[in-house]
Amino acid sequence: MIVDKMTFFYKFLKSPKRVGSVTPSSIFLANAMLKNVDWENTQSIVELGAGTGAFTRLIQQNKKSSTNGIIYEQDTEMRLRLERLFPEMSFHSSAENLFEDIRDLGLEQVDCILSGLPFANFSQTLRDRIIDAVVQSLRPGGTFIAFQYSRQMLPQLEKHFSDIDVSFVPLNIPPAFVYLCTK
Repeated sequence: MIVDKMTFFYKFLKSPKRVGSVTPSSIFLANAMLKNVDWENTQSIVELGAGTGAFTRLIQQNKKSSTNGIIYEQDTEMRLRLERLFPEMSFHSSAENLFEDIRDLGLEQVDCILSGLPFANFSQTLRDRIIDAVVQSLRPGGTFIAFQYSRQMLPQLEKHFSDIDVSFVPLNIPPAFVYLCTK
């Protein structure tokens, strides 16, 4: 949607370290991010950094009605818009609080966590806190699927996940790497 692209571009110009890209993720990247989700056995799915909802739409289309959808977006305007579009999901603002938030929702751990967070723009301390929250929140055998515009996060992810598969999505602006990590 043109509105999503304009909103995203405006947010990027206003705060490039928090938004991380000039345009929302393409359908090619969204499909690459979600193709390995085992929808039949996923009871809980989290999205970190939802932006304008490129992945959220596909989550809504594919998840079972009984699956908990938990969405994180720090930008208040974008989060409120997503809350209006997807009222059946739970919304939060800070990925650092992931573990506490899922506990507040009555969950021990979750099956899948998707991330569009621009880790390259974060301090190492913030990256550590978010990855620690992801690892703590993810059930054994669960998946963490993240995209990045470089391979910078690979060494950090290798410290926490038993299996990592990296793929490349050239049909995105900018082209992106998708990390499929299994706990």
